[in-house]
Amino acid sequence: MSDTYPKFKVAAIQAEPVFLDRDATVQKACSLIEEAGSNGAKIIALPEGFIPGHPDWLYFYPPGEAMARFYREFFKNSVEVPSPATEQLGKAARKADAYVVIGISERVLGTMGSLYNSLLFLDSHGKVLGVHRKLVPTTTERLVCAAGDGSTLRVYPTKYGELGGLLCGENTNSLARFTLLAQGEKIHTAHWPGFPAEYNRAGIDGVDLRIRYHAYEGKCFVISSSAIFGKDSVERLCLTEQARSLVVMGNGVSGVVNPYGKYIGGPLQGEEGIVYADVDLEQMIDAKTLHDVVGHYNRFDILSVLYQRRATKPIIILDEEEATKSAGEIASLIQSSLKRLESKDELRAPASTEITELRNMLTNISSIPRR
Repeated sequence: MSDTYPKFKVAAIQAEPVFLDRDATVQKACSLIEEAGSNGAKIIALPEGFIPGHPDWLYFYPPGEAMARFYREFFKNSVEVPSPATEQLGKAARKADAYVVIGISERVLGTMGSLYNSLLFLDSHGKVLGVHRKLVPTTTERLVCAAGDGSTLRVYPTKYGELGGLLCGENTNSLARFTLLAQGEKIHTAHWPGFPAEYNRAGIDGVDLRIRYHAYEGKCFVISSSAIFGKDSVERLCLTEQARSLVVMGNGVSGVVNPYGKYIGGPLQGEEGIVYADVDLEQMIDAKTLHDVVGHYNRFDILSVLYQRRATKPIIILDEEEATKSAGEIASLIQSSLKRLESKDELRAPASTEITELRNMLTNISSIPRR
């Protein structure tokens, strides 16, 4: 008997956050998740920076004024993982029996400093699968967000296939997209802010290009979710006549695209709503007979990606036993390098210099007390 692959419904939620109010936005997100789940959606995507809203306020004031007006509340309403906010979202995911990917402003547990533009992945039991931190903050985000690292660029196994996601401009980054595809990504979620100003025009027009191309290149399904910048957002953020004059509303666009780059749900533009689509993973089989960029339609002997899955840390503390073990491992690597260099028939000057440096390093490491 032949294998079968899942058929299921997905949902792209297009909604307006309650800016700078984490609790109210979490409540709205939970309601939308439960609604999508009640309509049969098994994978649900919500917009970039949905909780507590993307830092769109930076489009309407000079940077110093914008930060003075809004940043402290933005920080205080950001989301720690885990926290009561993630527990509420998890309960909604469990009630919906759906995997959920939602954009958050992430505050590192217990810190008072850097924020990250992040994606929170929840499974259908409401447990946190992981967090992806945007690798490079875009334009205004650079004033409020730190850069992510390689440890969060990954896909997650689900009952419906491997799930990955990227935030806004990351969907333009070919190497980041390929890294997810190379890990077996079958369902991709793309997340966007509300694009509230004329400055965002290129980004709005580029949503369609980027999601359709990723689906076509990777022969995968893409669920694309955008925020809405509506009247409530204007009232909360645009406190001067000058700020209100810069607002462009109705720029959100969301939809679902199949492995041929065609919409099977939406696009929905300019208003709140939920886009649904039925996904048949077996379509990927047919599509990949044409191009399989992580298989037969590539030359990894010529081109490949080096992905360093490392988390950056401000401090690494080794106790005595760990320090001794680490020193021993380094010494072993140096000895291997020395053997390789010394085995050469002819030693050029650079190689001789390198041998001297390695011997000095080995002497220094050997002086570390051993237990």
